[in-house]
Amino acid sequence: MARPTSRRPGVNRKAQYSLFASYVVAVTGAAIGLLLVVLSIFDPTGFAGIRTLTAELTRPLSTGLKNMVSGVASTDELLAAYWRAGGQNIALRRQVEADRNRSIEAKAIAQENVRLKRLLRLVDEDRSELLTARLIASSSSSARRFARLNAGSWQNVKTGMPVRAAEGLIGRIHSTTPNTSEVQLLTDPNNIVPVRRANDSVPAISTGGGDGSLEIRALTAGRNPFKLGDLLVTSGIGGIYQPNIPVAVIVRVQGEIAWGVPLANPSRVDAVVVERAFEQVVTRGDPAAPAQSQTAAPPPPVGVTGP
Repeated sequence: MARPTSRRPGVNRKAQYSLFASYVVAVTGAAIGLLLVVLSIFDPTGFAGIRTLTAELTRPLSTGLKNMVSGVASTDELLAAYWRAGGQNIALRRQVEADRNRSIEAKAIAQENVRLKRLLRLVDEDRSELLTARLIASSSSSARRFARLNAGSWQNVKTGMPVRAAEGLIGRIHSTTPNTSEVQLLTDPNNIVPVRRANDSVPAISTGGGDGSLEIRALTAGRNPFKLGDLLVTSGIGGIYQPNIPVAVIVRVQGEIAWGVPLANPSRVDAVVVERAFEQVVTRGDPAAPAQSQTAAPPPPVGVTGP
């Protein structure tokens, strides 16, 4: 005979205890609930005190359960954020790189604006300009030093016209074609420029060294007056170049010769100004005017009129 699938509580002592405990809990809960209902009706003040005491006793448990529920509820958000962190990191790196590139471009544009403003100020203050153009090529290794300009005879560019940038003198026009010109740079051995020291007007002659440098020879007799760091500008003597255009700075002194480097580097200069050749006008009474010839007729005496 097969054993029954379930045994009666009366046979299993553990089942009897469990059933009895459940009855006791149910009856106790019902009694407590009924007592609280009666207390709330007949003694509201006491019932309020019990509620307050119960709230204080159960506060830690409620707080712990709330935190546990919140943690379980936010687990999916944490997992999703962790899953998206890789993609967000890549996107942020790309954004930082793009911002860095924009920052570099902004700095380059700011420097370009400063240079162009200096060039515009140069054009506004000097009425000898003919046009502005761009250097499109320059020699860097040959013995002769030339650069090419994207303006020529059709733009009224003529041989001998000075070429300058915002940083200083570049050279002068050597030859022209309809739309281009060859610029003989300061560093060319055949380019001779009258210069002077900016602070005390000591005259000198600048000659291209053919290697990117300038040979400076003072016109005064005696010891070489130049020293490191001296700034040279055009003197305006002999025409062609306007006076006071920055030319070079002295970097080496050797015996009677000083060596300098041009302030305007053709390989780094883009926009330049082509000027008309400078013509020095000497008027009577000008301190720079030459002395009158001694053979000139003396002025008539006072009170005597001419014929």
